[in-house]
This record gives sequence, C-alpha cells and structure tokens, in this order.
Amino acid sequence: MFSRRQILATGGGLGLAALLAGVLPKLSGGSALVGEALADEAFEVTHSDSEWHALLTDEQFDVLRKEGTERAYSSPLNNEHRAGKFACAGCDLALFSSDTKFDSRTGWPSFWAPLEHAVATRQDRSFGMTREEVHCRRCGGHLGHVFDDGPKPTGLRYCMNGLAMTFKPVAV
Repeated sequence: MFSRRQILATGGGLGLAALLAGVLPKLSGGSALVGEALADEAFEVTHSDSEWHALLTDEQFDVLRKEGTERAYSSPLNNEHRAGKFACAGCDLALFSSDTKFDSRTGWPSFWAPLEHAVATRQDRSFGMTREEVHCRRCGGHLGHVFDDGPKPTGLRYCMNGLAMTFKPVAV
C-alpha cells in the first residue's frame, strides 16, 4: 500500500512529479489527504488519529485515514458473493448492497451504485490525473474512486478498497 504522504516523504525517484501531486491539489481546490482536505467538513463520526489507530488495523488506517490503496486482488471482499451489505470499516455505515456488486476484473470490489446517502465524492487531482474520490459521508473515510466505465443501469464503477469496508451477510 502507498499514500501520497509516503511518496512525498520518500521522494524515491519521483522528485518534482511527487511534489506536484501533493501540492497542486491544494492549490487547485482538488483532493488532498483526508485529514487535511476533509477537516473543514463536519462529520457525524470524528476521532483523533490515536483514536482511529485504536479502532482500525494499520492497513485500514492507511486506506481510510491516509488515502492509501490496497494491492489489487488482495481483499477477500473482492470474492464476496453472498447477499448482504458492505459497510464502512471506520463507522459501520452501510455503503453498498451486494445487489449492485459486479466483477470489474480490476482486483478491487466494485459496485454500480452506492446505497442512498451513504457516500460523497470530491475531485482528486493526485498523481497527475483527475478522478472522483469516494468517501464515507458519515466519517469521511477514503473508500476508493468512481469511474464512468461501469455496467448498466448507471454506467458507473465504484472501485472500492476492501480494507475500507466490512461485509454483513443477510440473516437467513
């Protein structure tokens, strides 16, 4: 996993490109880190970094709070096919229904629509590209990105980090 903060801190061969990826979003009104860019927004669930660390695994903290990305095909939720709901690992808000999950062949759990009032998006201009970042509307946790190459009926692909979610099967 990696985050923009880690890339900027190491500078490892990325030099000016890495610097611009971290600075340009702030200058252009685009996405920065969850803790920085979303700090102005009021969320129902808020915690200090130390409280988030106590609630989440290191990997979940990296994804949800530092906008990290898990390796493709590493999440068990990618192969979750039971009926149920996918919830935010940070605040337990139901985000997606299994009814909207599909195999995007990208290596990340993908959905064609979120549950109503579950997520919010904002422009992310990191890494020299423009994307729509998806975050939990209740705690602001980074979930992934949404793209316009999904299936009908929406044509959208919500490409989510499995580490950012939990799965709750429907009781039989």
